Amino acid sequence: MNAHVQYPQINPVVRTQLNFKLDEVPRFWFGGDPFITRMFDALSLTFPDGERYFIECVRLFRDQITDADLQQRVADFIRQEAQHGIAHDKMNQVMKAQGMPVDAFIRRLNKIFKFELKHRSAQYNIAMTAAAEHLTALMAETFFSQKNTLQDAHPYARALFAWHAIEEMEHRDVAFDVMKQVGGVPELTRKFALAFTTFMMFGFTLYRTNIMLKHDGFNVRERLQMNMKGLPWFFGKKGILSRMRGQYWDWFHPNFHPNQHPIIAQYDVWVKTLAATGDPIQAGEAFWQAAK
Repeated sequence: MNAHVQYPQINPVVRTQLNFKLDEVPRFWFGGDPFITRMFDALSLTFPDGERYFIECVRLFRDQITDADLQQRVADFIRQEAQHGIAHDKMNQVMKAQGMPVDAFIRRLNKIFKFELKHRSAQYNIAMTAAAEHLTALMAETFFSQKNTLQDAHPYARALFAWHAIEEMEHRDVAFDVMKQVGGVPELTRKFALAFTTFMMFGFTLYRTNIMLKHDGFNVRERLQMNMKGLPWFFGKKGILSRMRGQYWDWFHPNFHPNQHPIIAQYDVWVKTLAATGDPIQAGEAFWQAAK
């Protein structure tokens, strides 16, 4: 990370009523691979209630914000996160129709988020939100910076994640700026938040993946084999998530800011294609095709 480089801020843009035709996506939509499909599904399961939690965390400080620009960015952040919740709720309904225990997963998530809001400080919660936004922005970059990463994904599911990636890029700095400008968050809390969020996010994702694979009818031996084969794709030496390790560790620098990382290269391709066609699936396809 070059601490002296500050890339331009991109303000959030609220987009509504986007149709990704998720009910047409096959059961194992990632090239017929059950494990990778369910890993992405398990990650998606977190988004609706996770993003409602983020909204509540930012709202804890909303009345303290005096900067007009940050006030507007917070308002747009909240509206964007609400739209993400709506879209991923639809994906959750598809999984529920497949026989997945979506309601049980969501009840557990809500129990955790309610506990955090009730028993943890506002500083802790905004730090957790900023850390989660750092993670999701890095995943957006990682999933879409290279064309071959998601080449086996169904175009409709890929388009959903592309739209989410675009908007993560747009609001990646909002919770961070709230945390820094009005949050009064200690450095130790900020650093702890990313380590804990990472552990929780990927721990629960892997747990939910294996529960869903069990509901898909795979036995213990088959699930173990899938884990051994599939986990290196995500976390191996050359795994897609391993590629973000450098930017991940930048968080722990005392002078870090999200805008010290460049925006994803083909950002304008998605924006211009959506403006020209009004179709998020076409925008997602153009966005993916424009990757390296």
